[in-house]
Amino acid sequence: MSGTDHQRGAATSGGPSRLTTWHHEAFSAVERWKWLHALNDRVSAVTLPLYDRYRGNLAVELMHGGRWAGHSVHAALSDLPIGLWSGTLVLDMFGKDRADDGGRMDPAATLSAAGLVAAAATIATGVTDWNVSDGDDRRVGLFHGLLNLAGSALQAASLAARLSGHRPSARALAMTSMTVTAAAGFVGGHLVQGKAVMVNRVATTTGPSRWVRAIAETDLADGASTGVVVEGRQILLHRDGEQVHALDDLCSHAGGLLSRGEITGCVVACPLHESLFDLRDGHIVRGPAHHPQPVLPTRIRNGWIEVRGSQPRSRRATT
Repeated sequence: MSGTDHQRGAATSGGPSRLTTWHHEAFSAVERWKWLHALNDRVSAVTLPLYDRYRGNLAVELMHGGRWAGHSVHAALSDLPIGLWSGTLVLDMFGKDRADDGGRMDPAATLSAAGLVAAAATIATGVTDWNVSDGDDRRVGLFHGLLNLAGSALQAASLAARLSGHRPSARALAMTSMTVTAAAGFVGGHLVQGKAVMVNRVATTTGPSRWVRAIAETDLADGASTGVVVEGRQILLHRDGEQVHALDDLCSHAGGLLSRGEITGCVVACPLHESLFDLRDGHIVRGPAHHPQPVLPTRIRNGWIEVRGSQPRSRRATT
């Protein structure tokens, strides 16, 4: 056995290294913090009624990213303060943080101020997205937000120190701000990559590859809807006269079961966060969902409602 093989065997027999598990343990601990549970309840009691009041407002949907952006705008906006404040640190390192003879604000202060403006937009969209999160994701999201607020406050203190001529303090505060902001980014990465928050929950759903019986025709009355599982895929069926509509039952936004939501006309509301989808083609009528619901072809044969996986667009019209 080679030295490398021996090391691999030792690592396997000894169990996982703490280097590969520390983040799971850390976030498990965060989810158990009692003060975070209490703070989450208090903040939610204030923000949720306000969010519900304006849920249908176009501005709120734009802050989510909604139908137009195709994904949350919060993650994209977060790059701006991080980039601008990183530029501030670079200028600090090379001693380029002084105003010119014309009395204009020094370049480092300019980047710091621009980053604060971008941070305000980032925080606003983050709060909007946070209001449509649940459970542990919501508590970890609150922790992420607190870190971002702390990083922004430190950057504001740094800017104030720059403008008053206290450069050593400004540099120290800027470095601390970036450290806290980086920690916030790590928590945000865990939410997206580890917890699949704000990602398309039906991006990989496929099949069935052939016509498959889903439910007896007599079991779905006109105007009725139901959720079925066909070859492992969860599907919402809704009957409108002789037409049967079929969508992925899992909401693309957060995985809520659409079959448990209200249907008005040909529009279904997700019971979790009230995204609205058109049953006929799956398009988003209202967010916070960013991705439309996949539509499955249906037909009625020999007393059965049958479905199959969606076909490429070029073939749908002729199928």
